[in-house]
Amino acid sequence: MAEEIKTEQIVEELEKMQYDPWLPFESKLVFGCLGLGIILLIILILISYIFFSSSHG
Repeated sequence: MAEEIKTEQIVEELEKMQYDPWLPFESKLVFGCLGLGIILLIILILISYIFFSSSHG
């Protein structure tokens, strides 16, 4: 019973909230972080192939 009341209150509060679009710097920040993550992942893969490959040397 109490669980239903809590979920109903949560639904009501979510319906009251307004939609806020992303600001331009937020988009740049997200894409910058994703790009940095991909670049660092590629660098890590290259380092692992160079230094830890069993067929190397």
